[in-house]
Order: sequence, then C-alpha cells, then structure tokens
Amino acid sequence: MQVLENNELEKVTGGSVWTGIAIAAIVIFLSGVFEGFTNPGRCNN
Repeated sequence: MQVLENNELEKVTGGSVWTGIAIAAIVIFLSGVFEGFTNPGRCNN
C-alpha cells in the first residue's frame, strides 16, 4: 500500500457512472442465468 499526500488524494478519481451501470448489468444478467439453471420454468408446448 502507498500513503498518498493530500494533494495526491484530490487527483484520485473513481470509476465513471458507466462502469457502475456495466457492473450492475453483468450482476443482474448472471443472477438471471443462475436462477434459470436452479429454477427452470416449464415449456408451454
């Protein structure tokens, strides 16, 4: 780990909003896939 000075802390930026949206979309998709494997619905044929 590295100790940052106060002026260096001002330069640190987090991820953008799009990064958060992409991560949320991936998590929702994977939870849907997991639910489909564990609790499959019946076919209506």
